Amino acid sequence: MNHSTDKHQRKSFIKLGEIYFWTATINKWQKLLQQDLFKNVIISSLKHLSNAGKTDVFAFVIMPNHIHLIWRIIENNGKETTQGSFLKYTAHAFKKMMKLASNKELSNYKVNAANKNYEFWQRDSLAIHLYDQNIAYQKLAYIHANPLAERWQLANDPCEYKYSTAKLYEMGINEFSFIKDLRYEF
Repeated sequence: MNHSTDKHQRKSFIKLGEIYFWTATINKWQKLLQQDLFKNVIISSLKHLSNAGKTDVFAFVIMPNHIHLIWRIIENNGKETTQGSFLKYTAHAFKKMMKLASNKELSNYKVNAANKNYEFWQRDSLAIHLYDQNIAYQKLAYIHANPLAERWQLANDPCEYKYSTAKLYEMGINEFSFIKDLRYEF
């Protein structure tokens, strides 16, 4: 396989059993994930998929309007791709939470589509195959540095940001029971 000619495929094309860097973005780059309540939905869903044997999650960061993961999809979730199930489940949970809270921002996600009334995730998730250790560690460093970026300034140190796996890789502290250590994969 010639990796130099591989192209990053949009629409979350993921080959089962391979490790990927994956990014999903909130529709119109809205900052839905600024609230911890919504971040916790992401973590809960990742934990469920991991515990169900559908995926191995190695790293993540949840930013105000997007998420980055390093994960391996082990098997599909029934007829759906696991990443599709993740996006669908979290979108339903977001909608339900916003309706219960009578959140006026729900209208920001309204769409005129035959198959749905709301769209929380953009349709262009990015999947990058991590076929070697150097690329994997580069993406791992990128994920953990994301909250420190000038644009966000969510923390001064990667380990300070709660919604990230930086503590595992920097301090050996795994605060998320479902996370597997990427360093054992290469």
